Amino acid sequence: MESLKQRILEEGVVISDQVLKLDALLNHQVDPKLTLEMGKELAARFRESGVTRVITVESSGIPVAFAVAAELGVPLVFARRKKTLVGDTETFSERVPSFTKGIVTDIMVSRQFLKSDDHILFIDDIIANGDAARGLIKIIERSGATLAGMGVVVEKCFQQGAATIREQGVRLEALVKIKSLENQQIQFEV
Repeated sequence: MESLKQRILEEGVVISDQVLKLDALLNHQVDPKLTLEMGKELAARFRESGVTRVITVESSGIPVAFAVAAELGVPLVFARRKKTLVGDTETFSERVPSFTKGIVTDIMVSRQFLKSDDHILFIDDIIANGDAARGLIKIIERSGATLAGMGVVVEKCFQQGAATIREQGVRLEALVKIKSLENQQIQFEV
């Protein structure tokens, strides 16, 4: 997606050689038109996979996951990071570290919304170290559902998250692959 690459170059902020801030288009402010384009592209890549639900982790993955789910005509489920007063007590949960937040949290999915006959498409905004992704994949496996694959907006190729997911035999599609953030420069994989 050349339009996405261009927006990342224009609006992305390199914080360090490991961290790219995409608040202007993914993580704090959302561009609806761009998000719908990303959703269409990811949905097209998985359209023939028999997806019955799209899943993501709150909160930055929700807009693009919603766009994918709408395009595929299936429900969107998101793993919560915090229990609520009216939350479901029957959940699948996993403890995961967050690279960008620097904390460890529990992610939870209600058993009501993750069934053994589901074919799940996991959508996320960015994959770096992949801790949350591996945690959510464990939840999907524990539910008995089938993981159709994972789609991400940005894959940081210089971190091992995507590689470890692919090593598990999971199909992972990225709209944009970033090779490096060294010297404050965003370099894309070709």
